[in-house]
Amino acid sequence: MIKENKNTTNTAKIANLAKELVNLTVTEVNELTIILKKDYGLESNHDHQTETVPINQEQKKENLRYNIILKSSGISKLAVVKLIKEITGRGLKDSKELVDSVPTTIKESLNKEEAELFKKKFEEIGAEIELIN
Repeated sequence: MIKENKNTTNTAKIANLAKELVNLTVTEVNELTIILKKDYGLESNHDHQTETVPINQEQKKENLRYNIILKSSGISKLAVVKLIKEITGRGLKDSKELVDSVPTTIKESLNKEEAELFKKKFEEIGAEIELIN
């Protein structure tokens, strides 16, 4: 019987953990953040950052925060309700109320990549989305 190398085992464990983390929903990521802060005292570096560092114009653009505004649900209102429920963690009733009250803000203060990703998901199901910073 071949004895498995400890580094190989650790690498496999880390790879499996990374795979699980990447597949978390927004709600699960928020819950994980709360647990890490509460139970383990872990906080992001920017929570304690006091030093001001000069940022060039390109970095400033990337650090902008965006709000997702639903302008129209398009032809598949149910699909939009389900997507809102998924990305916001709201209940079905609250998600439906957001769709019924367009134009409305779906999610606030997202980085550019998250905002673009959510916009793409909404547009794929026929919704009209506007990003505002």
